[in-house]
Amino acid sequence: MLVETSSRIPRGRDVRSRNSALRTVDVARRAGCSVQQVRNLERDGVLPPAERTASGYRRYAETHVQCALAYRALAAGTGPVEAKRIMRAAHAPGSGLLALLDAAHARLAAERRGLALARRAAEAIGAEPIGDVRPSDAMTVSELAAALGVRPSALRHWDAEGLVVPGRTGPRGARRYSPADVRDARIVHQLRLAGHRIGPLRALMPDLRGTRRRDEVLTALAARDADINTRSRSLLEAAAALAALLPAAAGAPATTAP
Repeated sequence: MLVETSSRIPRGRDVRSRNSALRTVDVARRAGCSVQQVRNLERDGVLPPAERTASGYRRYAETHVQCALAYRALAAGTGPVEAKRIMRAAHAPGSGLLALLDAAHARLAAERRGLALARRAAEAIGAEPIGDVRPSDAMTVSELAAALGVRPSALRHWDAEGLVVPGRTGPRGARRYSPADVRDARIVHQLRLAGHRIGPLRALMPDLRGTRRRDEVLTALAARDADINTRSRSLLEAAAALAALLPAAAGAPATTAP
């Protein structure tokens, strides 16, 4: 993982024109990573190939530093795998750089829409009373799965992970979801739609059960919103970095990447 340092890109000049010779350690220090990471980024196509001296030592240019910083911003916004794919496209004209960037922004936009829906749903769910429990209000696995629009296997997985643990009835121990269990399942479903992973939800659900912890749900969604904002800002910075590095490629026709 890259060390947290500033990744801002100098603007107003073409960084490709600055070709001062830099050692691997120089690039590592300025990009906030290790010497081995610099070599790995070159190997993975994030950095263009370095020149070699007669004795075989690598000689980098300012462009390599800026590429490393651009990658770091991309990795913060879209993850390291996609960031490497975008950087490789940036070094290959006509490989769909702009399409890849558009797709990354579109995924964040979709997350925002899903988060807004989840927030509204969580607010409504948290306000629902679960008192006055009647036996007829309970649901089977198949009934609850149909009501939520998920597969029964998802409910069984949530049971195994301790997120929503229903009671058991009958000689075969069939699952039976009480109204309180149904409410828990609806909260888990909405938070999963918003992108929350099983591990954090496992720690959070004990505090969410019942009617007194609606604010906890909204706090979790607010944290997700802040994470999306952080990644969106990183993508914005990465786009600016790529535009400074590759002004010609930024306006070149883009084909769909495989």
